[in-house]
Amino acid sequence: NMKIKKKPLVSVIVINYNNSKYIFKSLNSIINQDYQNVEIVFVDDQSTDDSLKVVRKQNFKKLKIFKTKNKKTYSSFNQLNAIILGFRKSKGSIIFLIDSDDFFSLKKISHLVKFYENNSNYKMVLDKPIIYTNSKKFKKFKINSRSKYLIPWPKFSPQSCLSFRRQYLKEVLKKINVRKYPNIWFDFRAVVQCLIDFKKIKIINKHLTFYRQSSTSISSKFQKFSKNWWKRRKEAHEYYEYACKINNSRKITSIDKFLTGIVNFVLYER
Repeated sequence: NMKIKKKPLVSVIVINYNNSKYIFKSLNSIINQDYQNVEIVFVDDQSTDDSLKVVRKQNFKKLKIFKTKNKKTYSSFNQLNAIILGFRKSKGSIIFLIDSDDFFSLKKISHLVKFYENNSNYKMVLDKPIIYTNSKKFKKFKINSRSKYLIPWPKFSPQSCLSFRRQYLKEVLKKINVRKYPNIWFDFRAVVQCLIDFKKIKIINKHLTFYRQSSTSISSKFQKFSKNWWKRRKEAHEYYEYACKINNSRKITSIDKFLTGIVNFVLYER
């Protein structure tokens, strides 16, 4: 008789900061997956609300709870520390990330595990998000392709849509763990690294992650084409060039870099 192939262990690293009112929905979406060989590594980044109380009430045997040790000035570095801690405490061969205010569609993990099993050359895979405001208001997010000479990195999904093979995430964390470029978050760093390593990123054409947009989130400080947005854009180009340099990869000179330079000069330097 044929041996039943054991399903790989999946780790879902949940990163939380002051999201006590959303945690239950987020954790439930992982616990109720149709794929069951899952551990949840919940990392709280020094929340000041009752997040940990909410989590400890969850009677789920595959849930491990951790708390980061110290806070840095920049949220992006705190997030990076939380992901590194979550990775160290995880055991899965495939690793998913999720912010604790987002949640998964219930078939997400099985879809992606199947994709990884059938496509051994992919080390990092993204799915597409559904922008979620409330249960009556949500929409599928489109990710169109564009020329790398316009902008050297592709459009990509937010952090809660990222998944990795374990060994590759380990390498990525080592390479991107540089405490410069404070407005450049983990998802952008990981996408740039993958682009340098494989010349492309893989986004599967399924909307499997509910991504919550709220007026209090960090990203709301960077409304498109606002002063802050242009400043961060310049930092993104600087990070991209830094990553190309340390990886001995040829950087692409883009129209966007030129334009971003001009706008920042006008906004900040003249």
